Amino acid sequence: MVGPEPTGLGGTHLPSTMTMAPGPAVSTAADNSTGAGGSSMDEIFEKIRNKFFNEIETIPLPPWALIAIAVVAALLIVTCCFCIIKKCCCKKKKNKKGKKGKDGFNMKNMQGGDKQQDDDDEDGETGLTEEEKEEEEKEQEKLGKLQYSLDYDFQDNKLTVGILQCADLISMDSGGTSDPYVKVFLLPDKKKKFDTKVHKKTLNPVFNETFIFKVPYQELGGKTLVMSVYDYDRFSKHDIIGEVKLPMNTVDLGQPIEEWKDLESAEKEEPEKLGDICISLRYVPTAGKLTVCILEAKNLKKMDVGGLSDPYVKIQLLQNGKRLKKKKTTVKKNTLNPYYNESFSFEIPLEQMQKILVVVTVFDYDKIGKNDAIGKLFIGSKASGTELKHWSDMLANPRRPIAQWHTLKEEEEIDATLAGLNAKK
Repeated sequence: MVGPEPTGLGGTHLPSTMTMAPGPAVSTAADNSTGAGGSSMDEIFEKIRNKFFNEIETIPLPPWALIAIAVVAALLIVTCCFCIIKKCCCKKKKNKKGKKGKDGFNMKNMQGGDKQQDDDDEDGETGLTEEEKEEEEKEQEKLGKLQYSLDYDFQDNKLTVGILQCADLISMDSGGTSDPYVKVFLLPDKKKKFDTKVHKKTLNPVFNETFIFKVPYQELGGKTLVMSVYDYDRFSKHDIIGEVKLPMNTVDLGQPIEEWKDLESAEKEEPEKLGDICISLRYVPTAGKLTVCILEAKNLKKMDVGGLSDPYVKIQLLQNGKRLKKKKTTVKKNTLNPYYNESFSFEIPLEQMQKILVVVTVFDYDKIGKNDAIGKLFIGSKASGTELKHWSDMLANPRRPIAQWHTLKEEEEIDATLAGLNAKK
């Protein structure tokens, strides 16, 4: 009776207490831990949010301004990122193009891609700079052709240059034509210059003119023959169409030469300094007497082989394009800085002074050939710059000599200006 009772009680009680009791205890602990963790994280976020909004409220700006600042800042950040990405991509593309240029071919060429792709690759592989492209464009531009002849006489030391004709010249005038002529000279001295006749309104002029340069054969090899084609303009500076430069050391003068050459674009040269001249003017209204005194000149252009010149000055009085009187100074030998102090008087009534022009030309005296003009200028009421000021100062100070320095200009430029003044009348 006593023995089975503890066993039955133990079988029914122990399993219930040992298996069921621990279950609820474990689950409750886990739930408590997660609940506590979740609530603590929410509290942290809540505190940060409240702190952020409190900080914003302390800023003395309206909400719309804060939103605008935030949007601008975001745009700036996005733009910076875009620029960085673009720069990196461009560098990669350049590197790829450079590799193609060095290797000389790529996979597209090996695989025989489309013609359009091949053309693009060739353009990318050439690697031409802008300057080289401009040079290619200049080469492609056709200026025209010049036919000339050369013949050297070894006994008389004479080089005969024949300017025969031009063909396919570019048009320089608005009407689609040009007024061409050819200027011929030898570098580096430029002492003797020859001009052909002007042919009006044509792009294919026939000249058939010859010019003779007397040069010893020993000196000829160091010279360059220049044949420049110009478009004549009556009222302004003549425009150069193109030129042919022929180094004489590359030419075989053993027999006469006759050939065509393509014109090349002429290099733009800075205006050559011709020198300065000091002139004194004096006018006496009561006597109607104009006195022109040539005082001195300096830094004149070298015209002789020895690097000097033999300068003298010619003075001309023009009225309505007609020459009234002319005077000359003495010749000063072997100098580029001559001193004259020579005066010349002209009788001119006061009422004609506004129509008078004083033209001053400095020449290099040549005993054998033609005297070459070094430079030229004119003074008068229709002049400009220092020349007009000099004339005005003279009229404003009667009976007093007024001296002033003037810069010499090219003879062609002054002649064109004078022709334009006469045409306006």
